[in-house]
Amino acid sequence: MSSTSCHYAGILPAFTTSHTIIFAEENSMSIKPLIGCTTYRKTSEQSPPIDLFGLMPSYIDAITAVGGLPVMIPLGLTERDLSAILNRIDGLLLPGGGDIEPQYYGGHMLETMYGFDEDRDRVELYMARQAVTQRKPLLTICRGTQVLNVALGGTLWEDVKMMMPQAITHDYNRIQPRNFLAHSVDLHPDSLLHRQIGRAQTRVNSLHHQGINRLAAELHAVALAPDGLIEGVEVPGHPYAVGVQWHPENLIADDPAMLTLFAGLVNAAAGSASALTNGNGAGRAHTPVMSSG
Repeated sequence: MSSTSCHYAGILPAFTTSHTIIFAEENSMSIKPLIGCTTYRKTSEQSPPIDLFGLMPSYIDAITAVGGLPVMIPLGLTERDLSAILNRIDGLLLPGGGDIEPQYYGGHMLETMYGFDEDRDRVELYMARQAVTQRKPLLTICRGTQVLNVALGGTLWEDVKMMMPQAITHDYNRIQPRNFLAHSVDLHPDSLLHRQIGRAQTRVNSLHHQGINRLAAELHAVALAPDGLIEGVEVPGHPYAVGVQWHPENLIADDPAMLTLFAGLVNAAAGSASALTNGNGAGRAHTPVMSSG
């Protein structure tokens, strides 16, 4: 099903609510949930150049703000090593970045595509599939949400502006600040995303030129842009598998409700990790609990 045909009825009137993140201090033997974060590759300008793996600080800040412990996952690892990492982390974040090679979803190469990294595609597609299969708490952002859709069998619009005649502008990257509110998004009233953000419609930033075309069968569309483009997805029945096309990590200062996406991930990860603790009574420090009032 393409994004142009995806719709839902019964959107509630928009309302606002305040969100409070409460941290439950437990005993000194407690541990924080480990949130694995995939990385991007950057080639240094020194001579000879070397490859560096990195992650934008805004992701790290958001995870630590709600009691998680971010762990960067480098590229270049075998599936065996990636599987070992998945077994040790409590949750997974797939962040934004460049385009996915179109070969993975039967797409076509366009001049507007950029930022290919075959190894990153390999790592993230594997991690996304395994996180869903293993019911590992998962949050995906921008490119990460596109990776999730492709990993589960969906396809992408190679370029939204070129391929969706009715499309609004979605790519404000390098044109506006990263916290620029580009357009509204309608949230499905029965979605986890709606319950977290606390309103049926919200305004978001928009830094992407690609988007979800055919939605993977395992995903539900839970957020739509005014032009019908899918902006949010969830895996029904999963402990926590939420993906958004916008960048909530850049909106937290202006809209604290965006922090609840990360709190949801860390909260679910804490629950996942608690099953792995030994019988010494150790709890979990700084476990976030969301309340609205």
